[in-house]
Amino acid sequence: MIPLTRRTLSACLSFLTLPVLSQANEATAPEKLIITEGFKVERLYSVPDKKYGSWVVLCKDDKGRFITGDQYGSLYRFEAPAPGKTLSDDDIEKIDLDIGHAWGLCYAFDSLYVVVNDQKHGGRGLYRVKDTNGDDQFDEVKLLKKFQENGGEHGPHAVIPGPDGKSLYVACGNQTDLPDYQSSRVSEVWGEDNLLPRVYGRGFMKGTLAPRGWICKTDPDGKSWEVVATGFRNQYDIDFNADGEMFTYDADMEWDLNTPWYRPTRVNHVISGAEFGWRNGSVKWPDYYSDSFGAVVNIGPGSPTGVLFGKGAKFPAKYQQAFFIADWSYGKLYAVHLKPHGSTYQADFEEFVAGQPLPLTDLVIGNDGALYFTVGGRRVQSGLYRVTYSGSESTQPIVGKQSGQEQRDLRHQLEAFHLSKDPQALTASWPHLGSSDRALRFAARTAIEKIPAKQWASKALSEKNAVAQIGALISLARVGTQQDQEPVVKALLTHNYGDFDLQTRFDLLRAYTLTFKRLGPPSDQQKKAVISQVNSFFPADNRAENIELVHLLVYLGAPQVIDRAVEILEKGPTQEEQIAMAAAVRNEKQGWTSELQKRYFSWFTRAANYRGGAGFGAFIDEIKATAISHLSESEKTALKSIIDAKAKSEGPVFTAKPRNFVKAWTMEDLKPLLASGLEGGRNFKNGREMFGAANCYACHRFGQEGGAIGPDLTSAAGKFSPHDFLEQIIDPGKEISDQYGSMVFTKKDGSVVVGRLANLSGGTYRIITNLYAPGDMTFVKTSDLKSVEPSTISMMPPGLLNTLSDEEILDLTAYVLSGGNPKHQMYSK
Repeated sequence: MIPLTRRTLSACLSFLTLPVLSQANEATAPEKLIITEGFKVERLYSVPDKKYGSWVVLCKDDKGRFITGDQYGSLYRFEAPAPGKTLSDDDIEKIDLDIGHAWGLCYAFDSLYVVVNDQKHGGRGLYRVKDTNGDDQFDEVKLLKKFQENGGEHGPHAVIPGPDGKSLYVACGNQTDLPDYQSSRVSEVWGEDNLLPRVYGRGFMKGTLAPRGWICKTDPDGKSWEVVATGFRNQYDIDFNADGEMFTYDADMEWDLNTPWYRPTRVNHVISGAEFGWRNGSVKWPDYYSDSFGAVVNIGPGSPTGVLFGKGAKFPAKYQQAFFIADWSYGKLYAVHLKPHGSTYQADFEEFVAGQPLPLTDLVIGNDGALYFTVGGRRVQSGLYRVTYSGSESTQPIVGKQSGQEQRDLRHQLEAFHLSKDPQALTASWPHLGSSDRALRFAARTAIEKIPAKQWASKALSEKNAVAQIGALISLARVGTQQDQEPVVKALLTHNYGDFDLQTRFDLLRAYTLTFKRLGPPSDQQKKAVISQVNSFFPADNRAENIELVHLLVYLGAPQVIDRAVEILEKGPTQEEQIAMAAAVRNEKQGWTSELQKRYFSWFTRAANYRGGAGFGAFIDEIKATAISHLSESEKTALKSIIDAKAKSEGPVFTAKPRNFVKAWTMEDLKPLLASGLEGGRNFKNGREMFGAANCYACHRFGQEGGAIGPDLTSAAGKFSPHDFLEQIIDPGKEISDQYGSMVFTKKDGSVVVGRLANLSGGTYRIITNLYAPGDMTFVKTSDLKSVEPSTISMMPPGLLNTLSDEEILDLTAYVLSGGNPKHQMYSK
């Protein structure tokens, strides 16, 4: 049987049944996988766990043979089977050395490099394994670099050869300190940079401070180490594209789902000196911070593992250039299609191979031009697969680089200053501080930060271009001294906040944050001046700006900030925005009235029904407990009935206030409205509110807010017409995306669990059964299962528009299909 393609999936849902791993003792059969049309996938080997373990890493040696490793055991070598053939146990050769527990492997410089993530085999570190006598057997193991001894799965990960043919790059997650190093492209001014106290929730890695999550460059002997980038959470793997640019796929913190500080799994362009802003608890840096480089594209919830560019694959050109990224939890192999955008890239993505269960771990392009991947990890059933192209498109190798090389070369010229204190960096970099190209701005600022601040502080303070000056002042706040505080604040106060676009507003607010945290707190006079500059803009029309404004205004003690925060707490369309307000004012002792206190603490009764990741409840509880701790005894007594009130949970929880039923809308009702209703004059603010009123934010991410269990709707305008968009809401079961479809888990006792497979652990499936509560998982042992089948019923509930009027539905549609852009033509009159 051939594997399913996306076009044949819907016709096969009624009979498709996935195997239960522990019963069959085999990796998922290829005919049960979904694969992009024109490709086919073969299962080459189901790994016997008792004999060869569970494979999590894969590389290719100089003879084209594969080397793999058991997460908790040894390394193995084998040759790729001929077309149409499979592997047997006898084809697997154990590497008989004291080396294993590998999470990173690569063959380069006549050696096998191994990253060990365990205390065994010499402990965590980078090792070089060699064949010293030419008998084709490894016989020497040498430790090149010792890494932090203690840590878990967020530890030492990938090692790959650099594109220069002279170096290696090593990646480690956030449970590993930076190793001893000789140079750093990243500015060595690590900081948390949060104005208000963080919320820790369950306290995972509590007390861990930056820098964590890093990529370093070293030589083949592992003697000289250079820090390339920091601020990752748990990037498992890295690779270079044909242009020599590095990319990775970084993890989310799934416990943070549906909080304002949640960041989805994302593809990062790892430029020189990049900082990606991982910080513990609630103070992770969002993408819009200019001292963080952000994401090329957000993917969604998952567990990133192996990544690989399609270079060398006998695939159509599109897939030779694709960045393949593996998601362990949801069983997805994505093809990310990067497009040059200035000196960096933008991207979209598609599912390339998918299945449940399909816990992907690593990827390699074989000498035959096929893509090979392993599944396994955490002692689950492991396997080896091969993907080949069987379509009619040309598979001739791509020659040359992608467009945009001139802009990338300019960025590289600026990045050349990242390892020096060359005064020429000022002349070369300064003109790009105001560039519309974010990567150029970042490269320029990093180069300038390498020069002692006293050499360029006056230039920053006198800069006439507002964008360039604010960027320079961000750098001065990062690397300056206390003597710079007063002139920096004075310069920032010359700007009119209302004149700026949203990103420049973010930069101005960020500059104040960095100045007050690093150079010194504001004087009373400075507080009054800054409040006067920005106070009238709070509340704003978007969540992110509201969060940045409330943090600064609360820190400065602005008048009536509590009133406005509580109003957003009650009326904000998303639970993320509401939570941000609750957290921001929880430590405030001034500005409260008894009425505001009642409204504030009443919110917690409603929020008790909100749902998110595994740490969600602990975050809410901590915010509430902190707020209570600042009450007087008399206030606690007066508020006792509100504080002690228990939440009532009756079905889906809406962040907005309950609405009355309007109509059971059908597409026949809505079609006449679409004829002219979106041509102009729509209400942006109301559209955002209706996105919350229809409970869309509970499951769908839009921009920087919302859930992540359903499809991200940020780019819906490029996928849906108004008719198609509304039809998806009216009839969610008409076409179920295989990316977000649910499964029916039928147990031997006849009981059934319906949901999305979210995680695996040994012989246990962890299943999301309620999209509104992604952290509340149902655990099912594979030994108890009879079958696993795709569901023909959408997990998205019907009737979500039934409390909206016709005009409100049109505003909601405009909000989504405008991409959340208030300047879109649908809002012009």
